[in-house]
Amino acid sequence: MKIVVFGAHGSTGRRTTEQALAAGHFVTAVTRRPDGFPLTHPALRVAVADVLDPDAVDRAVAGQDAVVSALGVPFGRRPVTVYSTGLAHITRAMTGHGVSRLVAVTSTFLFGTEAPGEGLFFRKVMEPLVTRVLGRTVYADMRRMEDAVRHSGLAWTVLRPGGLFDTDTVSDYRLATRRLPGRYTSRADLAHALLRHATGEAHVHAFVDVRTTENTPGMLDLLRKEALRK
Repeated sequence: MKIVVFGAHGSTGRRTTEQALAAGHFVTAVTRRPDGFPLTHPALRVAVADVLDPDAVDRAVAGQDAVVSALGVPFGRRPVTVYSTGLAHITRAMTGHGVSRLVAVTSTFLFGTEAPGEGLFFRKVMEPLVTRVLGRTVYADMRRMEDAVRHSGLAWTVLRPGGLFDTDTVSDYRLATRRLPGRYTSRADLAHALLRHATGEAHVHAFVDVRTTENTPGMLDLLRKEALRK
């Protein structure tokens, strides 16, 4: 298949691109920084585009069989529009070029249900701190994005992972159309799930939790590693 990956320069996007190439697909990796893109492959095309530029998005989508959005932005106080505006441009381009399969990433927090199996402190203190304070602008734009995707008329699937961390291998992760127990999703597992859905017909018009169940980090260890990584 021909697959275009938006957000290809991010950790999840790079892993998705790498796994797609290893599986024999032709991949267009969309990035604003082509000179620093770390992957090379005969079946890889690196496209220079900003997801906020509708003409550049249109050119990247043309001729593809499926679209993966692995867009991501860090928490901050300023309003976020990358998810909603970017996906508006992507869905418009897909409609124009007759490309129907779309797989995108948001967050498990958007299920709007309390975390299964978690204690009172996590449910009433930690999670509200992340969703309503630290990540308020990000999650607000993710909700706008999901609403736009839902009404796009495309064969869409939105994956909602937990807290992301890095591993080298894909595990026996879980998928469900409800919020799953556990706090974390490895980027390798998320990339595998993105590719699995982009190349198949499972969970069309569904929001899907992706959850890693083995060798997950502790909360403090994850925060430390992610802070250093950024």
